[in-house]
Amino acid sequence: MKFTKMHGIANDYIYINCFEECVGDPAALSVKLSDRRRSVGGDGIILICPSEIADFKMRIFNADGSEGKMCGNGARCVGKYVYDKGLTKKTEVTLETLSGIKTLHLHVSDGEVDSVTVDMGRVSFKTKDVPAVFPKDEMVKEHISVAQKDVYATAVSVGNPHCVIFTDEDIDGMELEKIGPSFEHNPIFPEGVNTEFVNVIDARTLKMRVWERGSGETMACGTGACAVASAAVKTGISPAGEKITVMLRGGNLEITVFEDGRVTMTGPAETAFEGEVKV
Repeated sequence: MKFTKMHGIANDYIYINCFEECVGDPAALSVKLSDRRRSVGGDGIILICPSEIADFKMRIFNADGSEGKMCGNGARCVGKYVYDKGLTKKTEVTLETLSGIKTLHLHVSDGEVDSVTVDMGRVSFKTKDVPAVFPKDEMVKEHISVAQKDVYATAVSVGNPHCVIFTDEDIDGMELEKIGPSFEHNPIFPEGVNTEFVNVIDARTLKMRVWERGSGETMACGTGACAVASAAVKTGISPAGEKITVMLRGGNLEITVFEDGRVTMTGPAETAFEGEVKV
């Protein structure tokens, strides 16, 4: 099977062109190929498929085999893949995902895509949309106790579930491998959750680390950055309608949260290498 290894600010996936390749069991394939010591290595696999309702369809499988609804960094890389490989000549592409159709605006330099703006749609703070088990319609800056830590959490859906925690504790020193699973598998979040720990640098600069459900800590999470910026606007930390820089371990993303809840994300997309693997 041919594959292309790509990353969006070090959130790395193995991309498979399903116009040419047939994947019978993508969950098992993701577990096998994501092993960084025994195979290609990555945060999971992303299948680029035909779509009946958009230009292309993206399916995401995490390193543990679970299927994800949306991946912002992955969507940008899909945009780069389909343009650079000649599957489209358009610089505005629609992409079918499990969290709806996303529009990608491709920024081309010297004949190749170097960055992509993704219209992520509207986020939701409704607990039923996250989903989160909580006695209020929204869980915004609410006190919860997880892993013997008392935190103020904001639950938000970006097509997938997120729990955003603004903290004065230095996130670089946090032991995410110890506390992340306690959030991911907490009964408050029946479908699991991606958890972001955030230091506020200033109103337009936020620094985050993320524990992703199904993958553990990753270098970057596009939907997580959108969740963090949206939570910052919701709680009055950051302004609506202006660019917010979200600093992740793999690099920076530019997020804009509009008054109506719509979010756009701009960031790089890069091809690392291509190869063939026996499956």
